Amino acid sequence: MSVPFKSSPVEFNQHLLFPTNIFDLLPKGHECFLYADLFQQIDTGCLESLYSVKGQNAYHPKLIVAILIFAYSQGVFSSRKIEKRCNEDLSFMFIAQMNCPNFRVLSDFRKDHGEFFQDCFKQTVKLALELKLASLGHISLDGSKFKANTSKYKAMSYGRLKEKEQALCAEIDGLIEKAKRCDQDEDKAYKDKTGYEIPEDLQFKQDRLAKIKAAKQALEEREEQLNPGKAIDDKKQISFADTEARIMGKNGSFDYAYNAQISVDADLQIIVGQHISQNANDKQEVEPALQTLQDTTGRLPEKLSADNGYWSGDNLQALADSGTDAYIATDKGEKTHKTPLDSSDRKLVKADFDYHEADNTFTCPEGQVLTMKRESQDGSRVYQGSSEVCADCPLRSRCCQSAKGEARTITTDDQEPLRQQMNSKMATEAAKVVYGERKTIVEPVFGQIKNNGFRGFSVRGKEKVAGEFSMVCAAHNFKKIAKAIITGLIRPEFGNFTTNPAI
Repeated sequence: MSVPFKSSPVEFNQHLLFPTNIFDLLPKGHECFLYADLFQQIDTGCLESLYSVKGQNAYHPKLIVAILIFAYSQGVFSSRKIEKRCNEDLSFMFIAQMNCPNFRVLSDFRKDHGEFFQDCFKQTVKLALELKLASLGHISLDGSKFKANTSKYKAMSYGRLKEKEQALCAEIDGLIEKAKRCDQDEDKAYKDKTGYEIPEDLQFKQDRLAKIKAAKQALEEREEQLNPGKAIDDKKQISFADTEARIMGKNGSFDYAYNAQISVDADLQIIVGQHISQNANDKQEVEPALQTLQDTTGRLPEKLSADNGYWSGDNLQALADSGTDAYIATDKGEKTHKTPLDSSDRKLVKADFDYHEADNTFTCPEGQVLTMKRESQDGSRVYQGSSEVCADCPLRSRCCQSAKGEARTITTDDQEPLRQQMNSKMATEAAKVVYGERKTIVEPVFGQIKNNGFRGFSVRGKEKVAGEFSMVCAAHNFKKIAKAIITGLIRPEFGNFTTNPAI
């Protein structure tokens, strides 16, 4: 006896008497209908003004923007895959209004309009604020590395660049001389110029030399900006494919990447500020983060929290100047050790030394005063005590690390008073409660972005990368807004959010 499996619906093999709307096949509550209404809130006027009435009619920029952001929200980032989904996926077809832009159209639009996508992100933040989904009461700042559209195998060190430039110049000179001799011999024999192989070789060498020179110049400009007037280390590298990407990584794994920074609101994990950095660490990122928050929302948050990667004098100074109530995790060496000082295996850290702002000195646990010995132009300072006093100190073995027997040094910067203030603040129970919220505010957002499939950029160059990351953040915000509407948290006045509009 055969098992009575379900049969296919009769409609599968039967033609319909009357035509139907194919989008009736989508579930009534499908999110694409909600997204379509949300995308109508995007103002693309600045893009529309760039189009001309001449030539073939173009796709409306709002349509292309909607397709790209919807695709990113669904974890589809390849322009070819987006085109494929517009041909096969009903939800993509609804967003695209049955249009199917070529992947080149989608790719070029993404590359050419990075500045607009930054504005588009700002529009999502303003929409979230209007819908009361963000309040700027508590903002958490964090950064994460995303792979650049290049490879460490498509790079070359400064020393190697110089060697290749010289070698190629010599080869080109040799080919030019060879070509001249060949032409002279052929002129005598044939009264005409032939020998096309040499010019082709020459062209190949010249093209490679041009790329070498361009990369070398970009590296020199970068190093001059980072270290003005200093000689360039021959080990410094640069990528040919994306000269603005930087080598970043941790735990022994390094690759070309960009440092993406986001400021996330505590209410509903809306990203309210974001920017792209070329710095491998976060020690200079608070000031640009505050600036983007000001530009995007028109004001600064009441509270801001960040992990100890942001523990630097420049970041603390930027927060002090802004007047923001900040909570920055103290760096490891700045924290008071939990183990008692009299423990035999306990190493002394900076926090064991008392700082005196009045006379700008440190005092060690045994009472020796460490005075400032030197100060660099960047504000870094070195404090040191007496070698004779340290030599007789009972804590010497656990304090002084110098193989030459020199006295203990303390390194800090000209913002040490701000460090001390933040140290004291973060030691309070109230500050620990506020900082404890950070891990549920910003860290999950990067997890959501990466779990959605975004791990690296599709475009090259910092400006274009900034545009693509703005699109990633805009897609994230639209997902949060859509979820708030679907769950009934809010009910905006615009749009039809409950049923299929085709019905």
